[in-house]
Amino acid sequence: MALPTLTALPKTKAATSETSVLLCLSHLRWNFVFQRPQHLLTRAARTHTVLYVEEPVYEDVPRPIMRATEPTLGLRVLTPVLPEDTTPLQAIDMQRALLNNALAAVQHDRLIVWYYTPMALPFSDHIECDVCVYDCMDELSAFKNAPRELVQMERLLMQRADVVFTGGQSIYEAKRRLHKSIHPFPSSIDVAHFHKARRPAKDPADQSSIPHPRVGFAGVIDERLDTVLLAGAAARMSDVQFIMIGPVVKIDPADLPRLPNIHWLGGKSYAELPGYMANWDMGWMPFALNEATRYISPTKTPEFLAAGLPVVSTAIVDVVRSYGAHGLVQIADAEDIEDRIREALGNPKDLLRKSVDAYLATMSWDQTWAAMSGHLSRVARPRIASALRVGA
Repeated sequence: MALPTLTALPKTKAATSETSVLLCLSHLRWNFVFQRPQHLLTRAARTHTVLYVEEPVYEDVPRPIMRATEPTLGLRVLTPVLPEDTTPLQAIDMQRALLNNALAAVQHDRLIVWYYTPMALPFSDHIECDVCVYDCMDELSAFKNAPRELVQMERLLMQRADVVFTGGQSIYEAKRRLHKSIHPFPSSIDVAHFHKARRPAKDPADQSSIPHPRVGFAGVIDERLDTVLLAGAAARMSDVQFIMIGPVVKIDPADLPRLPNIHWLGGKSYAELPGYMANWDMGWMPFALNEATRYISPTKTPEFLAAGLPVVSTAIVDVVRSYGAHGLVQIADAEDIEDRIREALGNPKDLLRKSVDAYLATMSWDQTWAAMSGHLSRVARPRIASALRVGA
């Protein structure tokens, strides 16, 4: 097997009394959608050197390499690049070697290993660390094309982890008996970023010709979207324009409903979202009610509210029990979706602003990261006398 190599990495932060590395192993591309991992780890990078390791890509290369970028100070995105003819077993060995090289290149006194996917265990379970974290943001086993071995891998990760975080209350309740130190951290919000949508903004070019009223969605478009509900609502409300923003994954774009008042605008950057939302009349979350959505805590709920938009959602459990219970989001199904949308469109945008702002004042990604950090500081694993603490 060819010897793995590591592309040049940016220099590490200047050494302090203790240099801490947070190694994150994720199933999500850093540049895919700016969501929970990005919010948390950009904050972690203020006090740690963060290595964010993505799933591998397969290219026409003679030997495995680790491609590195630094999207923000203190945070490096590492992408294993493996030869196209690599077998699954070879991929594990190659990623293990690349990971060892990456850790060896960064001086540190403390190592936190942070998992978003249990499927990273086969090439990382040899690493000795000070803290092992599993941030279970979704029930990945319920997603389309989930690996058959994922459930067993999660059991092993639960045994290995010192602390487990969950992406919402429902998934916490489903897994609370699986670990002695498990804590719910639902989706949070960068209020200042989405407050920009409350001010007049130039309409983006690909949206400017769309008439009002506009009902908008922004998020990943996959098996969690109720395309039947979307098509039915658009067919019954031909005077309403449905704007759909986000990358399409795991479903065939050809299967998406195509009506004159449904507008598929593709993925947009996090920075662009307030500009789009500023020119919507309301936000909606037409999620299917299936296994993939049973435990989700949609980040877009507080984002739409912070943007000053009325919001209508299907009956996602965590949305109903929090935002719905406080009267901040209207809950609808196929039978009354038109009534709920027209009611929301008929209400002034600022009708719930005082209640929304009071609710959102209790949450932020800064607060979430601070609370998570508190749990990490209470973990007391035996320290190993090694600068790298990477097992053989």
